[in-house]
Amino acid sequence: MKKLLALCLLGLMSVSLAVADDKEEGFKTIFDGKSFDGWKINENKDSWSLEDGAFKAKGDRSHLFYVGDDKPFVNFELKVDCKTTQGSNGGIYFHTQFQDNGWPKYGYEAQVNNTHGDWRKTGSLYAVEDVKESAAQDDKWWTQHIIVKGKQITIKIDGKTVVDYKEPEGKVAGKDFTRVLDKGTFALQAHDPKSVVWFKNIRVKRLD
Repeated sequence: MKKLLALCLLGLMSVSLAVADDKEEGFKTIFDGKSFDGWKINENKDSWSLEDGAFKAKGDRSHLFYVGDDKPFVNFELKVDCKTTQGSNGGIYFHTQFQDNGWPKYGYEAQVNNTHGDWRKTGSLYAVEDVKESAAQDDKWWTQHIIVKGKQITIKIDGKTVVDYKEPEGKVAGKDFTRVLDKGTFALQAHDPKSVVWFKNIRVKRLD
């Protein structure tokens, strides 16, 4: 009986490991957890620091752009582990490009916000397809998973799909914020001095 139980447990462990390996297969880590190598801060550089293997965003508006790959990202899966304190706001941009200051004009933003006053909560495709109730919680790590394939944008929080948006054919870019699929890189957001957000375990898989 003990032998049979041990074999069953071993089988379950093997299945779990296989699922975990399959889930992360093909992903490349783009943050080493100990430096800003491959990343570039625009304005208010003091808003960013490193803490326990994570980027920490706290301070005046600033954006941290991934510049470690010359080839722009088109179709991809991006996974970022995030954590916030009460009342914090942040974001993850994609299909964007470096700019010296201001809110990123290019691409889309996946919202990071569980309890900040902005009603658009974590996982929202900001101002395009918004989520009113967050699937994540402050002071706890969660994984934000962004998938872009063709005209489809999917955003998951800890495996739960919160946004599944198909961009209409012929959509025209906006004047102040394009909010249209194209190509580009990623950026993380420091929103304001009262917001504290951590980003770590940043990995991406190209789907081209």
